[in-house]
Amino acid sequence: QVQLVESGGGLVQAGGSLRLSCAASGRTVGTYVMAWFRQAPGKEREFVAAISPSGTNTYYKDSVKGRFTFSRDNAKNTVYLQMNNLKPEDTAVYYCAADIHGIIDERVSEYDIWGQGTQVTVSS
Repeated sequence: QVQLVESGGGLVQAGGSLRLSCAASGRTVGTYVMAWFRQAPGKEREFVAAISPSGTNTYYKDSVKGRFTFSRDNAKNTVYLQMNNLKPEDTAVYYCAADIHGIIDERVSEYDIWGQGTQVTVSS
């Protein structure tokens, strides 16, 4: 069974950067669509970004386009979210997720495997 473990969260000032990692174990995720979601206090979990199995195609929430970059290293069974020019509204718990069917989707319900989340806090 695949397990996902996120890391790299923390506290950063507005305009700063963080790099989140999501390491998979149990089996390779090289054929899975991977995604990042986030959930702020009192809000629903929302889509942030997704990446195709090969890493060729990426998709982003409009508010993070140009600031966040999603990448993957299938040899290391790990995906990354580089977050630059962070804003206070980016504050949330960030979750890594995998879709075993290989379909890009923004809906939470379409993802089969989830990590435990990592906290990102951006101060103004």
